Amino acid sequence: MSEQAERWMAFAREDLRMAELAMREGIFNQVCFHCQQCAEKAVKSLIAAQGASIPRTYRLTDLLEGVAPEENPIKHLAADIKLLDRYYIPTRYPDALPGALEASLPDKSDALEALYTARRTLDEVEQYLRGR
Repeated sequence: MSEQAERWMAFAREDLRMAELAMREGIFNQVCFHCQQCAEKAVKSLIAAQGASIPRTYRLTDLLEGVAPEENPIKHLAADIKLLDRYYIPTRYPDALPGALEASLPDKSDALEALYTARRTLDEVEQYLRGR
């Protein structure tokens, strides 16, 4: 794994750890935010490992387009990963975009779903990178 890819993965792992700590404390909006961050950094690690320049965006939808299609170990997770985008802004700002989240802050169910997606994304990217 390239040094740049490893740096992105280290940050992704830390975000997952923060999400897990927030889950234990019942701070569900922060769980969802850090899950989005974990997935974002894991995808950026994948892009870096493939030798492409990393786009300066947080949008997972855009980042997934930067992954080489023939070497995309997470394409089957794309729909779930893209759902994490909804947590980037509304979980950070109380006056975020109206209607960005359907009702209000994420609940436990949202947090569990986000954790599941972040873990799978991180695990599958790590497995792919180890095999390169």
